[in-house]
Amino acid sequence: MKSVVELDINGARERVAELFADPANNPRWMNDLARCEPISGSFGTTGSTYRMVPKTGDMVFVATVVSRNLPDEVKLRLDGKNVVVSITDRFSLSPSGTTRLRSVEEFRFPSVLGRLFGFLAQRSIRKAHRSHMAAFKQFAERA
Repeated sequence: MKSVVELDINGARERVAELFADPANNPRWMNDLARCEPISGSFGTTGSTYRMVPKTGDMVFVATVVSRNLPDEVKLRLDGKNVVVSITDRFSLSPSGTTRLRSVEEFRFPSVLGRLFGFLAQRSIRKAHRSHMAAFKQFAERA
């Protein structure tokens, strides 16, 4: 399953990309995230891993920074209990001079039950993706 969100953010591309790529900022704009805990590597750099701990529930993800090519792109892999999410976030200059963020999340569910859940939850997953990106936009425009 794939979810794509594209939006324009009032702010310099370099600044917006830096804010987004720093996992220490995630709890500041992801309303459902309690904290990010470094596991290995230099926090937020290519190859590093960190744990994303939610405020409620047990859906903990281990994030791996696959690549960090700022100010153009950040790629992450999130490993959860029953899902793997590949994320590509690209930052470009929009025609109006703002920063365009294009976020693509691809979900893979390894089990049959997981695939069924993913199929039934598509609408909720896409809604959550849009909500997270809108929250980041608000955060970036205030920072």
